[in-house]
Parts: sequence; structure tokens; C-alpha cells
Amino acid sequence: MTLLAVDNLKVMFGGVTAVDGFSFDMTRGEVLALIGPNGAGKSTVFNAISRLYAAASGRIQFDGRDITRLSAHRVAGLGIARTFQNTELFEHATVLQNLLIGRHTARRTGLFRHLFFTSAVRREEIAHRECVEEIIEFFDLQAYRHSLITALPYGVRKIVEIARAVASEPELLLLDEPASGLSAEEASDMAFWIQDLQKDKGISILMVEHNMALVGRTADRVVALAEGRLLAAGTPAEVQQHPDVIEAYLGVSADNTQSVSGG
Repeated sequence: MTLLAVDNLKVMFGGVTAVDGFSFDMTRGEVLALIGPNGAGKSTVFNAISRLYAAASGRIQFDGRDITRLSAHRVAGLGIARTFQNTELFEHATVLQNLLIGRHTARRTGLFRHLFFTSAVRREEIAHRECVEEIIEFFDLQAYRHSLITALPYGVRKIVEIARAVASEPELLLLDEPASGLSAEEASDMAFWIQDLQKDKGISILMVEHNMALVGRTADRVVALAEGRLLAAGTPAEVQQHPDVIEAYLGVSADNTQSVSGG
């Protein structure tokens, strides 16, 4: 069953076309990787899906619903969460506090009840904390529960940002370069987290990634683009060997090389 469908998407900044007639879809439960050289438009596609950027034309559907013109907070409320290439966390808050902030889309009690801290609010707060504690355990973040984000190494921050996104209980998780800035060992650990999120949590994952080893280990399918246009789609092996993808990455024709080795 199709979960996300992007049809003929076009995004422009002034007179510059960043994404031009780009289309793809992904099924529920899938890990789909979006790859391409720098400046290909990958993050622009992410920002259009999460509604940080407006589409000039085209359509984006999530779970059968047109979200092309919805506000960002409404899209998040439908079950789409995301991370950023550079972590966007509350630096002077703890890991626990950051994860509780991730529960904001699950809140059902209104401002009036919160002002008087009613029994309904107390019950909801307990439920949120129980959910966050499960996520802390899932990501092995127990030792960092009360640590300020500023005191954490970069690799742990990346995991905390993913954990905060998962706290919103998304159906679709957008990961923007999850291996960026990580060591080889940390990138290997990231592959395990992505696999566990898919298998244990049942979360569909769309990721932008340059680390082809991570893509090869985790992605069910790959979509490649360059200059805002679709180049190829298929399995990781098929896309890496596609002549247009080879040329876009290496600037040489497929006659002169056999495969793309990395980003």
C-alpha cells in the first residue's frame, strides 16, 4: 500500500528551479533512500514534504491525503516526523526534556486544563513519560537521561534527535543525512537503529544519505536525482550501477567505470 506519493513536484526559489518535475512513491513499512550529488535537490524535497518549503506545482500525498498545501504543524500531526542534517535540539535542556517535547503532537488536553493541572492532564503526563522512558530504553540512552544536550558528543546528539522524532509516534520518519559527521563505527550503529525502527517499531523511513554503505545495508529501494530531476529508481545495487547515476556522481560515462563507490 502506498504511504507517500510525490507527483511532478516543482520547487523554485525566485527564478531558480531547485526541483523540477520530480516524482516517486514509497510503500508502508519501506526504507527508501534518496541519493544524489551535492545540490541535487534532496533536502529541498524533504523540506517540501515536511512543508518547510512551498511547492510551485505538483502534488504530495500522504496515506491517501493531499498535504501539498497543509501547514507544517498539521503535517506533523498526521504522522510525519523528521530530523535535520545538523541536529536541531534544545541545547540547554536535558535528553529527557527534549524527548518530552517530541510528544507535543500526541497531547490531547487543552490549555485550560493545563492551567489547572487537572486529573486528565496528570494522566496524560504520566502516559507521555512512560512512552519517553520506553524510547530511552530502546535507544540505550539511560546514561544520558538527565544530561544537557550541550554536554553530549555529536554521535549521541544524532541519536537523541531521532529519538525525539520517534517520540511523536510517526508513521513516516524523514532522516536527513543520519550518518553525516559520524565515525565509521557510529555509522554502523546507525544502520542497526534504522533497521530496528523499521522492524520493531513498524516505522516507514525516507532518508537522504551520502553514505552508500549505510544505504546498502538499510534501504529496500533507492531513488536517485540530480539537478532536481529523477535519474533512476530501484534496489541499491541497481541504482549504483545505473549509467546516469555514475555520470552524475563521478562526471564520467559508464563506459569508464563500473559502479559508484560512495558519496
